[in-house]
Amino acid sequence: MTTSSEPIRVLDGHNDLPWHHREVAGYDLDVCDIAQPQTHLHTDLPRMREGGLAAQLWSVWVPCSMEGEDAVAATHEQIDFVGALCDRYDEMVAARTAADVHAAWSEGRHAALIGMEGGHSINGSLDHLADFADRGARYMTLTHNDNTQWADSATDKRVHGGLTDFGREVVARMNDLGVIVDLSHVSAETMHHALDASWLPVMFSHSGARAICDHPRNVPDDVLERIPANGGIVMANVVPKFVNQARADASLGRTDVVPEPVATIEHVVAHFEHLREVVGIEHVGIGADYDGVDETPVGLEDVASYPRLLAALGERGWSRADLEALAHGNVLRVLEATQV
Repeated sequence: MTTSSEPIRVLDGHNDLPWHHREVAGYDLDVCDIAQPQTHLHTDLPRMREGGLAAQLWSVWVPCSMEGEDAVAATHEQIDFVGALCDRYDEMVAARTAADVHAAWSEGRHAALIGMEGGHSINGSLDHLADFADRGARYMTLTHNDNTQWADSATDKRVHGGLTDFGREVVARMNDLGVIVDLSHVSAETMHHALDASWLPVMFSHSGARAICDHPRNVPDDVLERIPANGGIVMANVVPKFVNQARADASLGRTDVVPEPVATIEHVVAHFEHLREVVGIEHVGIGADYDGVDETPVGLEDVASYPRLLAALGERGWSRADLEALAHGNVLRVLEATQV
């Protein structure tokens, strides 16, 4: 049992180390060995230990510019890289279920789970989706920055008006396979359609609250209000242009002024506070998006920063039980509820 003196374990919903490592080292762990400090990354084993990052849904993302079977193949390469991390570093072990995570923790090891970012990775094929599920993918973000042929993205032109009929088939098949429906990156209409279509809890693996920062990547309150009944989870990120309104306005071309600093830990805390108010403590998590962005907030620079975030929330009245639910308890519940 965890005591009040022990650090709180974090199971983060989204980290883009696999793709970033491909960019800087071509997946070569001799060239970029994360057992050693890697200051050009947000993530390495020393800082994971320092931050209490005891489990991660590693993002296996490929850009939307990769199309067709190229996207499928590159996504499999990303999954291979997560496997390579576990093969090389004894403190990391592959996991799929909540039980796997607890087993890893009982051995003092990091649990490495897989989340797919972007429905373009299946190239419109339910068979590809099943293959990725067989390889351990526990969520799939329905879109990335661009629309798919079956779902609208938050940051692309409205084409489908949400999900198409095939998009609803994708959601149903994900439910059958135990692949969590991830609604980060999708349009508000797609969010609502997916909530209508899914009979299992959904996830926002790395999204903020639109009421706090008006950016289309964030979740509007009318969607947040549906999450408790669904049983899902909203995992807030630390991306400056999604947490700081002035930074969002600059990124969307609403203003030419970029504030300094671009974001701070206080901006991120405001999102967690709003999410807790709207969806309840049982439905909030952390999905920072480290190594997926160039900028991070002051005070939340890398994966060593989770204790500072938890301490800032504790200063605002979040109890130890609240913080444990946020850091890992809620996402473990969703993993268990969606397991097949």
